[in-house]
Amino acid sequence: MSTTTEKLFDNVVKTIHARGVSYGHPITNHKRIAELWSAYLGYPIQPNEVAICMALVKISRQAEDPTIVDNYEDCLAYISIAKTITDAMSDDRYEWKD
Repeated sequence: MSTTTEKLFDNVVKTIHARGVSYGHPITNHKRIAELWSAYLGYPIQPNEVAICMALVKISRQAEDPTIVDNYEDCLAYISIAKTITDAMSDDRYEWKD
């Protein structure tokens, strides 16, 4: 029998894989969001920072109602995505830069 934590992580992995099938590598979307946020804020935002900020949104939402599982799952997913994007940004074989 799976623990609550194992079920949580299992759901996160399934969601990340499903989104990857639909949208491709997360760096593409997060790079686009970073460009939009950078233009709006007037200073540069990196794609991995977008994912970190989105995790913080989920943490803030959790303060309202700590029983909402979706916020835990999304926060874990965004932290995982931040790591994936950070790795891609430092991988010379991955052409993410313009």
